[in-house]
Amino acid sequence: MLTQTDSSALPSAPPALHWQPARAGNPATLCFSGRWTAHGLSSVPPLPVPADAQSFELTADGLTLDAAGALVMSRWIQAWTAAGREVSWAELPDQAQALLALMAERLVPLPEGKPVRENFLAQIGRAVVSQWHEASAFLAFLGELVVRGLPLLLFFWRIRWRSVFAEIDAGGVRALGIVGLLSFLIGMVMAYQGGATLSNYGANVLIVNLVSIITLREMGPLLAAIIVAGRTGSSYTAQLGTMRITEEIDALRSLGLSPFEMLVFPKVIALVIALPLLSVFADVLGLLGGAVVANFGYGVPFSIFFERIPEAVTATTLMLGLVKAPVFAVVIALIGCMQGMRVRGSAAAVGKATTISVVQAIFMVIIIDAVFSVLFNLMGY
Repeated sequence: MLTQTDSSALPSAPPALHWQPARAGNPATLCFSGRWTAHGLSSVPPLPVPADAQSFELTADGLTLDAAGALVMSRWIQAWTAAGREVSWAELPDQAQALLALMAERLVPLPEGKPVRENFLAQIGRAVVSQWHEASAFLAFLGELVVRGLPLLLFFWRIRWRSVFAEIDAGGVRALGIVGLLSFLIGMVMAYQGGATLSNYGANVLIVNLVSIITLREMGPLLAAIIVAGRTGSSYTAQLGTMRITEEIDALRSLGLSPFEMLVFPKVIALVIALPLLSVFADVLGLLGGAVVANFGYGVPFSIFFERIPEAVTATTLMLGLVKAPVFAVVIALIGCMQGMRVRGSAAAVGKATTISVVQAIFMVIIIDAVFSVLFNLMGY
């Protein structure tokens, strides 16, 4: 609400400042004129107060003032007073004085001196607390998945299967190309690196053991999970974050629909189904890449390579790799959806949340893979 402090003010007059130095016993004055309002202050005029002016009065000539203009004036008065200058606003209209007094009561005091920079230990502590909050938020989201998801699994006809199949297509079928290509290349790299050493001892055939064990037990599921985390997890965050900004999620709640059941749970179910299948596909292409290098680079024919795979690995080796895939899927889907649901503000927040989602998902995938490796070793596998 605008406060008209002078009836002679022109509605279209822009905000202006006029400095009058002290003369013939008259004090120095700073005169405010024009519309000092939220709409009128498209740009604040330059402040003409000289640096050596230690005492002056504020006056008004055709001034229209609201809270926005009073905030600017109050900040200036606060800074002048903190610098030791004497500023009087007794010559301002009563309505302007009332607004300035109201602003002065609510202004946060300006910090004295330079801001204190946190030391290294304080920065570490802040980072630890921040990560603790992130872990707590993830556990809360996981708990919501359990509480809301178990009833849906018991009454499976309530699951939005059309959304599940659409997410399997988007996050699984359409990822086959990049997962297959990278797995094939990683298999070639492993065969080259292992064969370079094994060939020195005449043990070229052991390339089969090296590639098959590493691929089936570690690299296949891990590589598929990392690709899905960067490709699909980020898309979950971007989709839900955009829906948060456009208030589509709030609209679902207003209609009595659960965003978790409609948006989050189908994504989790779809990724739990798709990621193990992608891991098997990555295993096959990784072995094929190793077989190509073994055949053309180290003289191990395709027939011998594939005949030796059952001798080098067992079904247990394959299962030790695939058992990790559903865990990776749940973590990737939950992190992507959680970061998307926490988006606030503008489109820039979507980009920031997407970055955080990818980094956290890949980090957690590697951590979980390391934990599984330790557990399998303790179990004797």
